[in-house]
Amino acid sequence: MTPSNFTAAAQLVDQLRRSTSRIALAESCTCGMTAALLGGVPGASEVFCGSAVTYRESVKSDWLGVETSTLREFTAESQQTTDEMARCLLDRTREADWCAAITGHLGPNAPRPIDGRVYVSLACRPVRQSDDPIVCRHDFVLKATARVERQVEAAQTLIGWILDQTATSSRS
Repeated sequence: MTPSNFTAAAQLVDQLRRSTSRIALAESCTCGMTAALLGGVPGASEVFCGSAVTYRESVKSDWLGVETSTLREFTAESQQTTDEMARCLLDRTREADWCAAITGHLGPNAPRPIDGRVYVSLACRPVRQSDDPIVCRHDFVLKATARVERQVEAAQTLIGWILDQTATSSRS
């Protein structure tokens, strides 16, 4: 990775530091690359709690608590699964104020409608227990076609998206 890969990560770390917030990640298709980008920023340990790389469906259930019924009904590469990953991680990571999740099918053999599509969700510790912690969700279609380039693009996209969302959220 090049220094330019770390620019948005450094901005996110700085923004979280200024707001005295901490973040944790649940990564699937990026396989830990988002964590690597954040961890490459000096001082990231002040704001970065860690990342659960939950590549397989059973691990999403075992480690995070994603319901097998969600995976069965919507698949592992869906917005519903991504939302649940973020919610579950927030429940399990007490010190995190924010939890972000990413899933997607980066190939090979991805069904055409979801080939290169990634789903992201951002959860914030709710003020009231009755509030839904999911602040926002989105999906992106990656431009890259090669697998590793897609993983880098997805990780960079997630970091940039988190940066935008946490900067504009009234809950930050």
